[in-house]
Amino acid sequence: MIAIIDYDAGNIKSVQKALELLGEETCVTRDRDILLSADKVILPGVGSFGDAMQKLHQYALIPVIEQIADKGTPFLGICLGLQLLFESSDEAPGVPGLGLIKGKILRIPDAEGLKIPHMGWNSLHLLNNGRLFAGIPEESYVYFVHSYYLQADDPAVVTAETTYGVTIHASVEQGNLFACQFHPEKSSRTGLQILRNFAALRKEKS
Repeated sequence: MIAIIDYDAGNIKSVQKALELLGEETCVTRDRDILLSADKVILPGVGSFGDAMQKLHQYALIPVIEQIADKGTPFLGICLGLQLLFESSDEAPGVPGLGLIKGKILRIPDAEGLKIPHMGWNSLHLLNNGRLFAGIPEESYVYFVHSYYLQADDPAVVTAETTYGVTIHASVEQGNLFACQFHPEKSSRTGLQILRNFAALRKEKS
């Protein structure tokens, strides 16, 4: 069963529908015991960094997420869910993120001809043999909606990049932790293959 963390963020239902299309059993929940017993866990989200961290605190989900990470359960952050895994964001100065992966979230810089938020399809440059991208060709297109982007500290965790005025770390993998800045659930066949690859992952050995 794939548990989807419910913390009042947007876009949760579309992730659930995509997984059900693939035949996966899902549960949208913030129940600690269900989350800890799930085969895999997803942290989706559309919204602001500061509000999201406040909700994770309010629902006592931060220690649960830390336990899931420690247990080796495959964990996927999507869009805002990716950003929350890191240490800080320009969107909410002074608000610490989960800090499970080292790096920071920066605002996409203004540039002539670039609209912010970045909304649309961009191609991916694949790196470091990411397990989410098995069977996916180089330069495949996926769908983005964001105004802030990841700059990971360690290039070795970056499994996909894209360019929108700056180089954006579009996907990362560190042990059992996976994350995508783009929306696989809105990225047609490529996105469904990414979710299929995630669903096929096995727990990391401790």
